[in-house]
Amino acid sequence: MTAGTQGPPTRFDMEQGDVNTTKNRERYWARNLSDRARDVFERDKQYFLHQNLSTPVLNVLAGASGIYIEDMDGRRYMDMHGNGVHNAGFNHPKIVQAVKDQLDRGLSFCPRRYTNKPAVDLAQKLAHITPDGLEKSLFCPGGSEAVEMALTLAKQITGNFKTISFWDSFHGAGFAAASIGGEALFKTGMGPMMPGAMHVEFPNYYRNPWGFDSPDPVDEACLNQVKTIFERQPGIAAVIGEPISATPVVPSRAYWEEIRELCRQYGALLIFDEIIEGFGRTGKMFACEHFITPDILVLGKSLGGGLLPFAGMITRSDYDRLSHLSVGHYTHEKNSLCAAAALAEIRCIEDQNLADNAARIGKLALERLEELKEKHDLIGNIAGLGLHMGIDLVKDPFTKERAVEEAEIIMYKAMEKGLAFKTIEGNIITLRPALTITPEEMSRAIDILDECITETEQEISY
Repeated sequence: MTAGTQGPPTRFDMEQGDVNTTKNRERYWARNLSDRARDVFERDKQYFLHQNLSTPVLNVLAGASGIYIEDMDGRRYMDMHGNGVHNAGFNHPKIVQAVKDQLDRGLSFCPRRYTNKPAVDLAQKLAHITPDGLEKSLFCPGGSEAVEMALTLAKQITGNFKTISFWDSFHGAGFAAASIGGEALFKTGMGPMMPGAMHVEFPNYYRNPWGFDSPDPVDEACLNQVKTIFERQPGIAAVIGEPISATPVVPSRAYWEEIRELCRQYGALLIFDEIIEGFGRTGKMFACEHFITPDILVLGKSLGGGLLPFAGMITRSDYDRLSHLSVGHYTHEKNSLCAAAALAEIRCIEDQNLADNAARIGKLALERLEELKEKHDLIGNIAGLGLHMGIDLVKDPFTKERAVEEAEIIMYKAMEKGLAFKTIEGNIITLRPALTITPEEMSRAIDILDECITETEQEISY
């Protein structure tokens, strides 16, 4: 090894999801990849850079529709992950048709210095459906870039450069986004990150450093960390976080109200990253509607209709005062094709009342999962809102030791029964299906989970 270089890590970080280097993964491949799929699998491994959470891949897909993904051998899986792009379902025919229509109109790209009707219609639509006060948009290809645009805007508006964000958070893999993120996976070996990026604990009522088991003392301890930084580190530009975390952890409304008040007191902006939680997932069109309105709202993933990469931010009109600078300057800032997909996605969510569906089915699912918690010692905690749910698996309900291997085994068993999901932090099963899911489909998904947890409790093997 050359002096000054860094070798491979001694362990793989499981903060963002299940890793691809375990014996159980190898067993899954051996049991489930046909010769035809293995050919694509091996070529993927040959031609893509290997990285945690990605190549080598889990399986080879051939199709996706509604709440389902399908592999090369025709096996269908209810997908509870979808990378968050599938709020209206995979390959929604109306979204596909909207993209086809835009292609037929002969405008699939809009060069810089021009605009187009779909992009303007989308910005106008977002101004109408987001909470009052959010009126001006800026678009870009992906969520990481959207987060960095929001940070740039906050720094320019306030004249400050420091930020407060949360440990265990993910806001993207770009340099600034990774800097404010709270995970080592995207920072290890990178040297000095963006200056002024400070982190605090998110108000986790089940897992927190103090061992508190009720919301009020957790909120107080977390708020004290934020207050201390504001008091001792003058020059905070923004507090940025997800209104509900990806795990998910649902803070109290009082917590976010206090954060907003601190931001006002010290002249900082509040940025909400709703790349995952936006567009109906939590039972409202935007998760912030459960709490407070931020100064900047960041959107992505499902904004592209499950077809195209697209993201953006929307903010207050009085922050539109940087015409002498370029905050984003992305080539696809007003991509007409992406805007057409986004408009169609929003229409589908509205026309099919998918936010209401998420609230209704999510409530039923959380009630059922609470019943499973009483049945299974492996389940330590259930959390979530709408169709944004998490199951925290533990080896011991008192110590709360994470049941990492058990979670992985349950995941592979569920895949073989037709249910796909992602684990976070090693032991938390996350359930984020398309908002089009029916009560019967969700019930079947929970039945499969019940079966797999039972099998794993009886004998840890795969």
